Amino acid sequence: MTDDKLKPLREQIDAIDAQLLDLLNRRARVAQEVGHVKAETNAPVFRPEREAQVLRKVADNNPGPLDSHDVQTIFREIMSSCRALERRVTVAYLGPSGTFSEQAVYLQFGRAVEGLPCATIDEVFRAAEAGTADFGVVPVENSSEGAINRTLDLLLQTTLSISGELSIPIHHSLMTKSGAMDGVTRICAHSQALAQCQAWLNQQYPNIERQAVASNGEAARLASEDPATAAIAGEIAGQRYNLGIVKAHVQDDPHNRTRFAVVGRLQPAPSGKDQTSLVLAVPNKAGAVHNLLAPLARHGVSMTRFESRPARIGTWEYYFYVDVEGHAEEAKVSAALVELRQNAAFFKLLGSYPFTLD
Repeated sequence: MTDDKLKPLREQIDAIDAQLLDLLNRRARVAQEVGHVKAETNAPVFRPEREAQVLRKVADNNPGPLDSHDVQTIFREIMSSCRALERRVTVAYLGPSGTFSEQAVYLQFGRAVEGLPCATIDEVFRAAEAGTADFGVVPVENSSEGAINRTLDLLLQTTLSISGELSIPIHHSLMTKSGAMDGVTRICAHSQALAQCQAWLNQQYPNIERQAVASNGEAARLASEDPATAAIAGEIAGQRYNLGIVKAHVQDDPHNRTRFAVVGRLQPAPSGKDQTSLVLAVPNKAGAVHNLLAPLARHGVSMTRFESRPARIGTWEYYFYVDVEGHAEEAKVSAALVELRQNAAFFKLLGSYPFTLD
């Protein structure tokens, strides 16, 4: 009886799947034509502002029952596959394979890209600067531990621009080769991950050595080779290196998230909902910061982030990393930036890009 009821429904699904396959390939052929037009003008393959507009539109027009986030995930992969028909984009990230940075790459670009794992954040920047990679994805800030200082320093120095950002939940697991802690003498992870799990580790394994390594993916790789080593990393890294989970979700903050920036040579056009990042510095005198930021209020530009970083060179005490709503080409943002540039002792525009954070 059940099979009799299911058969016509499955036939409907098969028919719809055939239509979907036809439509997907029709879309791909149009995307190929777009690629031919782009090639005539040497236009970039990846246009984050256009993809952001598509994702917002499908979410706004989604009638359900599919969740809008799930629909966007599907469309991101469709766009990624169509984009790859023009050329596969190469994206550098903090490796090895299995890190949260690699996860961020796929969440931003889809799976139809070439990932380039790098040993350090510095190497991610160098790969994008040298053209070995089209883009780099780097961690900028963690909700528990704050800014990733090395990334902030490199953003100050680089000739690259920020062309996108995303935020992902960070769930750490304690893993070993055997799935147990017998014989384990050290726990490895990135320094940020160790800090994010410090209270739990103090309670559960206060006497085991903790060793900071270049990335959680590297910690997982080390654990896969040494039964005496445990790793704190994401479950994807555990699967990649065939590790057993001793305990899942060992981070102290259950709402732990990390913000990532996409860096490259591309400077996106306005998408309709954008964010602009900059670095500023002021002379060390009373009221200098307030006076510097006054143009934002005067032109009605909202500031969404303000992060200070000690200046280790030059004549100023701090650099200020600032995010504001809107694109640098928008009239009110442009006017505010002109005044900021005039008033600041140091000014650097890091980039304007689609605003996509949760």
